[in-house]
Amino acid sequence: MTEIIIIGNNCPYCIRLEKLCREVVAENQLEASIKKITDLNEFGKYGIMLTPGLVINGKLVLQGKLPVKHTLAHWLTNPQNLVK
Repeated sequence: MTEIIIIGNNCPYCIRLEKLCREVVAENQLEASIKKITDLNEFGKYGIMLTPGLVINGKLVLQGKLPVKHTLAHWLTNPQNLVK
C-alpha cells in the first residue's frame, strides 16, 4: 500500500493537491492511504519550507507547487522509483 501525506494549511493549492491525489488513486484503482497534515509544528519534520508538500512512502517529492496530473499518476503508480 502506498502512503501519501499531503502537508499544508488548507490553502487552495493544498486542497487542490489532496483532491488531485484522491482522483489519481481512484482512477488507477490504487491501494493507498491519504493523510493530511495541517499542524505547522509538523512541517519541519518533513523538511517542508513551502506548501503544499507531498510525501510518498516517506519521501518528500514536492513542495511549493502542484504537479500535473500525469506526473502525479506516474509517482503514485511507480512509488518504488522515487528518489529521496
